[in-house]
Amino acid sequence: MPDSTTPNSFSDGDQKQPRGDRNILLTVSYDGTAYSGWQIQPGHDSVQQRLEQAVLQLTGENRRILCAGRTDAGVHALGQSAGFFTNSRIPEDRFGNALQTALPDDITIIKSREVSHEFHATYSAVRKTYRYVMLDRGRLPPFLRPYCTEAGFQLDAERMQRAARHLQGTHDFRCFESHWPNKQTSVRTIERTAVFRTQLPRLWQSQHHWVDPHKRPSATAAADGPVIVLEFTADGFLYNMVRAIAGTLIDIGRGKCPEDFLSTVIAAQDRSKAGMTAPPQGLYLVSVEYPDHLLQPSHPPRHHPAAPRG
Repeated sequence: MPDSTTPNSFSDGDQKQPRGDRNILLTVSYDGTAYSGWQIQPGHDSVQQRLEQAVLQLTGENRRILCAGRTDAGVHALGQSAGFFTNSRIPEDRFGNALQTALPDDITIIKSREVSHEFHATYSAVRKTYRYVMLDRGRLPPFLRPYCTEAGFQLDAERMQRAARHLQGTHDFRCFESHWPNKQTSVRTIERTAVFRTQLPRLWQSQHHWVDPHKRPSATAAADGPVIVLEFTADGFLYNMVRAIAGTLIDIGRGKCPEDFLSTVIAAQDRSKAGMTAPPQGLYLVSVEYPDHLLQPSHPPRHHPAAPRG
C-alpha cells in the first residue's frame, strides 16, 4: 500500500490556502549534500523551501509544495515528484525551465506537467524505487564521498542478493523503521530487490584508461567492480527503512549474520534485531510511479498564445 491509507486527503497546509485551478507536477533531481532534507525546518536550508521560494518568485503565489517522499539530510534524488496548485498561466512544459532560473545548481527540474486535480504527490504514489550505493574495496575519491558510502568491509554481493529476496512480498516492516510508529501502518509490499556490483566510472579512477569507442564494456569487469548497488521497488517505504535494510545487508555480506537473517528480523518485529542505519550519503530516490489517469489534466490543456517578439 502507499505511505498513507487516505489517498485523496491533503495536508501540510493545503486546506489553509486557495487551491488554484491547475495542479502542477514537477520531477526534481537534487544533490542533498547542502540541505537538511526535503522538509522545511526552521533555521535550516531545505529542498522544499528552495522550491517554494522559486514558485513565489515566479508566480507571486505562496504555495506549499508536497513531495512523494521526504528525503533526509544528505539523501539525494534522481526523480523526486513534487506537486502544487497554481493559478499561473505558464504552459505546463515551460514551468520547469521558468522555475530553474530561481533555483540553485544542485536542484534541477527534470520535467513539469499539469495533472488531475485529484493528484497528490504523496498519497497518489503507487510505487517507488530507492537505490543505495556503497564501496567495499579501496577508498573513495574525496569528491565522491557525498554520493557513495564506504562499507568498511569486503562484502559478498551474491550472498546479499540471495538474502535480499527474503524481503519480497507483503510484510510488517516495523523492524526497519526508526522511531516506530511513524505511519498508520508499517505493512508494505516490496516488489523487487536487486544487489549487484559495478565499476567506479572511469573518469574517477586514478589509472589511465584508453577507451575504444567501438568496444563494449566488459560485463565480467563490471560484475567484479568495487561498487555494490542495492535497489528496492515497493508500494511505499517507512522512515529510514532503506538505510536500515542496507545496514542489515552489510552484516550479512560480511558474514556476521546468516543468509536468511532478514526473515528472522521481520518475524521478530524488533528494530534492535536489525543492523545499523547506514549513512545517508549513498541513498537515492530513483523514481515514483502514479496511476495514469491521475497524470492527465482535469480539463483540456489550454493553448497559450506565443509571446510577441521584441
